[in-house]
Amino acid sequence: MKIIAFTFLSVFSIQTLFSQNNYLNQWPGFRGPFAKGFIENSATVENWNLGTGENILWQTPIPGLGHSSPVVWDNKIFVTTAISGSGENYLKVGLYGDGDAVDDDSEHEFKIYCLDKNTGKIIWERLAFKGTPAVKRHTKASHADCTPATDGKHVLAFFGSQGLYCYDFEGNLVWEKQLGKMNSGPYNAPELEWGFSSSPIIYKGKVIVQCDFLGDGFLASFDVETGKQIWRTSRDEVSTWSSPTVFEKGGKSQIVVNGWKHMGGYDFETGREIWRMSGGGDIPAPTPVFENDLIFINNAHGRFAPIYAITPSAKGDITLAEDELSNDYIVWSVKRGGAYMQTPLVYRGYLYNLQGNGSLTVYKATTGEEMYKQSLGAVGGFSASGVASGDNLYFCAEKGDVFVVKAGEEFKEILHTTMNDVLMASPAISENVIYFRAQKSLIAVGTK
Repeated sequence: MKIIAFTFLSVFSIQTLFSQNNYLNQWPGFRGPFAKGFIENSATVENWNLGTGENILWQTPIPGLGHSSPVVWDNKIFVTTAISGSGENYLKVGLYGDGDAVDDDSEHEFKIYCLDKNTGKIIWERLAFKGTPAVKRHTKASHADCTPATDGKHVLAFFGSQGLYCYDFEGNLVWEKQLGKMNSGPYNAPELEWGFSSSPIIYKGKVIVQCDFLGDGFLASFDVETGKQIWRTSRDEVSTWSSPTVFEKGGKSQIVVNGWKHMGGYDFETGREIWRMSGGGDIPAPTPVFENDLIFINNAHGRFAPIYAITPSAKGDITLAEDELSNDYIVWSVKRGGAYMQTPLVYRGYLYNLQGNGSLTVYKATTGEEMYKQSLGAVGGFSASGVASGDNLYFCAEKGDVFVVKAGEEFKEILHTTMNDVLMASPAISENVIYFRAQKSLIAVGTK
C-alpha cells in the first residue's frame, strides 16, 4: 500500500507540475498566465511593417466590434465579437471624458471564433446569443469587452448580461449560465450605461467571475465541467471593469480583485474574504498582477490614482491611513500616478505603468523607487495593457500606433509603427508570435 500510495502521489505531482508548466507557456486568459503579460522564453520580433508585409504572418478579418483580447492554447486561438444588426459599429476613441452611451437597440449576434494560430484560418464560429443587448455600451466600449478563458479543454465566452458560455475545443456547447442584467455604470450617475468588461478565469477546474455592477454584485466560482455553482460571495462595491486574478503560494490559492470600496483577496476554495482595503480610484478597471512575491493593484479616477504593492500574507482590513504610504502588509504605494484603464506590467524587476495619455512611469518593483518617466508621444489615448517578450515591451495606442520599448531602467524606443486600425485590446503572445486584435481584424506578427 505504501508503494502504491507513493506511486500515486508521484504521478499526481508530475501531472500537476506538467499542467502548471503547460499553463505558464500558454496564453489562457486576459494578459496570459496569471494576467502577467508575458510568457517565459518567447522571442517576438521588434520590427515589422503592415504596409510592406514585413514580418506579417497573416491577417484575418473579424466582423462586428469587440475589445476582448485573443487567447491561445497550443495551435488554437479564440476571440469574441458582437455584431450589430444595424450594420453600424460606432466607436469614439481618443482622450475625452464624456460618459455617453451608444444608442443601438438593434438585434446583435454575440459570437466566438476559433482560428488556427499558424495560418489565421477560421476553424469554427459559434453564435452564443442573438438579441437586443440588455444594457447599452460606452462610446469607447464594445458589447464583447470580456476576454475569453481556456484551459486546453474548455473555452469560455462571457458577454455580461447576455450570459456565460462554455464550449469544448470542437465548438460544442457544454453549458451556459444567465447571470442576470448587469448594468455597469458610474455609481454617481446610474442613468449611464457603459457595458460590462470583467473577464473570466479558469484555474484548477474552476471558473471565477467578478461581477461588480449597480446592483447585487458578487464574486462566484463554478465547476468548469458542469457549470454548477460552487460558491457565491456578495460584494458591496461600485461598478468595476477589472478582471480577477488567482495567486498561489505555499499550496494556498487566493483570488485577488480590484475595487474602490473593496479591493481584496478571497479564499479560492470557499470564497471567504482573507483581506480587504478601500480607497483609490472610484472607477476601477486594471487587473491585479503578481510578481516578485508581491501583489500589485492600481486604479484611477477622482481624488487619487494609487499604485499598491501588497504582501500575499495580508489579513483583515489593510487600508492605509490618509498620511500613510505603507503599513504591515503594504510594502510601498504612490497616491497619484496609477493608470485609469491599463493593467501594469511587472517584468524583470520593474513595474511599467502606462497612463491613458501615453505617460510611461517605471518603478523598481520591490521598493517603488521611480526609475524614469517618459511620454510615448501625442498619438491620442491608450487603453490596452502592455505585454513583454525577451528584452522588449509592447504598448498599443487606440488609434493604431504600436511602441516597442526596451525593458530596463532607462528608456529606449525600438520601434514606432502603426497597424492602420483601432487598437483597444491587449495583444497576446504564443511562442515567438505576437497577436494584435484590431477593430476589423486579427493580425499575427512574427517570423516563419
